[in-house]
Amino acid sequence: MQLGLVGLGKMGFNMRERLRGGNHEVIGFDPRPEVTDVPSLAALADALTAPRVVWVMVPSGDITHQTIVELAEHLQPGDLVIDGGNSRYTEDGPHAKLLGDKGISFIDAGVSGGIWGLTEGYGLMVGGSDEDVARAMPIFDTLRPAGDVADGFVHAGPVGAGHFTKMVHNGVEYALMTAYAEGYELLAAEPLVKDPAAVYQAWSNGTVVRSWLQELLAKALKEDPELANITGYTDDSGEGRWTVEEAIRLRVPVPGIAASLFARFLSRQDDSPTMKAVAALRNQFGGHAVKRISESG
Repeated sequence: MQLGLVGLGKMGFNMRERLRGGNHEVIGFDPRPEVTDVPSLAALADALTAPRVVWVMVPSGDITHQTIVELAEHLQPGDLVIDGGNSRYTEDGPHAKLLGDKGISFIDAGVSGGIWGLTEGYGLMVGGSDEDVARAMPIFDTLRPAGDVADGFVHAGPVGAGHFTKMVHNGVEYALMTAYAEGYELLAAEPLVKDPAAVYQAWSNGTVVRSWLQELLAKALKEDPELANITGYTDDSGEGRWTVEEAIRLRVPVPGIAASLFARFLSRQDDSPTMKAVAALRNQFGGHAVKRISESG
């Protein structure tokens, strides 16, 4: 099957390689001349045979929106656009309408797998009509992990369902990562445990907490047992925040996900104003000692 792929970053580049390995013809566009196959989106549209299928794999937000707006000018009725980035699901409806007004179909696809997707396959969560999803299934089948068709792929519902599902997926990921990290810190704090890295490696088989994330932490600890080469600063790309916001809207309690999001915020503070205020309060009402900054700084 022929596919146009916009965005050849860490994931998009590997997706192109996996699809080409599955005997698909992939024509990619990226602003970086060293990786692109064509010089522009207009050239990409010209290089594809109608009816076209174009997968957009660029950062969420304005870049995705501008890419879809420009594609709408170059594509034709009967073509199909797939947004495979981490767009917020509320943006999918407007994008589907913008394209639909020109007779162009739209699918939103949540994609999980990161840099490992090239060899392991990608988890795919898609939203769109039955007809549009069926049309793109050869691409989805090659990208997803090998095995049962229900493994690694779900047609979650109409437009918007794919990105909503991926948002919740990433919120769950936040909580899982925090739980594994807290377990590591607790193990490392106990002198009885001589090798926390070996514990995490042992958990990779036969335990109920084994998972790919757990295996990745075991790998990281094997490479750097005390994690001495990195800082604790942890960014968030948006999906965790959106998950908590949607949970509030739907009145669904997600304390674990919410706590993991706030833990990321805390990681960016060299000296927490909240905890400084707590220390000051303890000193005021109980005379508890506080550690003061010396005059020398």
